[in-house]
Amino acid sequence: MGRSYGIGEIADIQAISNVLACHSRGVDRADAGLLASCYHDGGTVDYRFFAGPAAQFAAILTEGQKQQPVTLHRTAQMWIELDGDRAQSESHVMAYAASADEAGQPCQRLICGRYLDRHERRHGEWRLTHRTYVLDTNVNWRGDWTRPDLGPLESQAPIGGHGAADAGIALLAQARARNNTEGAETMSHDEGVIDAVISRQQIADLTMAYCRGVDRADAAILAEVFHEDATVVSGVFNGNARDFATQICTLVEEVYEQTFHSIANQWIEVDGDGAIGETYVIAVSTSRGDGEPTDTLTGGRYIDRFERRGGRWAIAERTFVLDWMRNEPTTRQMEGGMYGALDLRGCRGAADPVYAFLRG
Repeated sequence: MGRSYGIGEIADIQAISNVLACHSRGVDRADAGLLASCYHDGGTVDYRFFAGPAAQFAAILTEGQKQQPVTLHRTAQMWIELDGDRAQSESHVMAYAASADEAGQPCQRLICGRYLDRHERRHGEWRLTHRTYVLDTNVNWRGDWTRPDLGPLESQAPIGGHGAADAGIALLAQARARNNTEGAETMSHDEGVIDAVISRQQIADLTMAYCRGVDRADAAILAEVFHEDATVVSGVFNGNARDFATQICTLVEEVYEQTFHSIANQWIEVDGDGAIGETYVIAVSTSRGDGEPTDTLTGGRYIDRFERRGGRWAIAERTFVLDWMRNEPTTRQMEGGMYGALDLRGCRGAADPVYAFLRG
């Protein structure tokens, strides 16, 4: 937190983020070539059900994908730490998949986990060298999703598919062809613009640290996200942010089996030593207690005011705005079936795999 960046390091973070996005596209489009290209030669993976060469994994996974309905992997919250020509990252992924359950009945699944990745820059190109997958939680709904029947022409939308059948592949190629980059003007930026770019990355790191602090019940990292006199208005807690850091971790430990916060759609506006931001969040949690456990999906936004004091950005005011919520008896499955092999699990505290990963 409060890491110092140069403009070149921002470019590195963006390059690594693009690789992570392409990895998800390779899986969802069942494109073995694209998926394998995200790794350097000799790259490896550990998904527990498969641990070994990334190239072999790409071939096995994409062949399996072709036999199943289209998936959607929403890779977000890419917290990337640079070290020269090497880097490591933690990314939160929400994956939608449809497959039969143990009884052979159709089932739609929302699978929440994290990628712990190592990256290297070789010959000027960033790629993955190793990926470890951590399963945090899942929600499972009976029934399947079917493509809409042919209706009025004006209501038709492109539908995802595998490989060349995917509408998005054709649309991207068309968009690329329409962009005329010949003779493009070289832009130069003043120090204020560069400072704003770097500040936005530092602020983005804060928002990712907040999610790790809550989900891992790590009060120390959570407290560092806020200035000492910051305030939080969340409904669950309204008051001083440092008190919130302690009390929310206690609440998470006592009330929930697990929590999983995934943020995206982040807008940040920087003005000197002040900034404001709006960040969309989807939280997946499973309650514990004497009654029947409940899965809760919460959709909302963090409305934040940030200040830079003594060269350090932190949150000065945070308000959570609730947009939607879904509660239902838990469908979480952590043993047996397709989840049984994914036995590297997220947990709270220092035992969570991310801490050992970061120590390297």
